[in-house]
Amino acid sequence: MRRQTYTAKPGELEKSWFVADASDVPLGRLAAEISTVLMGKHRPEYTPHVDTGDFVIVTNAKSVGLTGRKAENKLKMRYSGYPGGLKAESFGSLRERRPERLVEDAVRRMLPKSRLGRQMLKKLKVYPAADHPHTAQQPIPLTV
Repeated sequence: MRRQTYTAKPGELEKSWFVADASDVPLGRLAAEISTVLMGKHRPEYTPHVDTGDFVIVTNAKSVGLTGRKAENKLKMRYSGYPGGLKAESFGSLRERRPERLVEDAVRRMLPKSRLGRQMLKKLKVYPAADHPHTAQQPIPLTV
């Protein structure tokens, strides 16, 4: 019986593809599940300093769920850097205009804030409708 801790090496693990349907799933629950898969914490070979995660495809981002009155009351803020350059947009209008941005931001904030986290975020593919161009990868359905 081995008494050494296993650490994965970069490029050693096979990456698989998952597809998650975002229709009527609360945004936070969806982002938490997706970030776990992107980091690789669902695998027994998880190593914190190596990207052991898998690819995730999110479909139907246009119909992601927002509980309560978050669609009207919660605001996405951005600042241009100039005086008076603060712009605010409600989550509901952002979901209509750019739904992939809403999901990507929620997942990005749950990933590590480092070069490794930015590398993990590149494995996230978000689409507003049900169709996606990754059918050749034969993605496995991800239950949320």
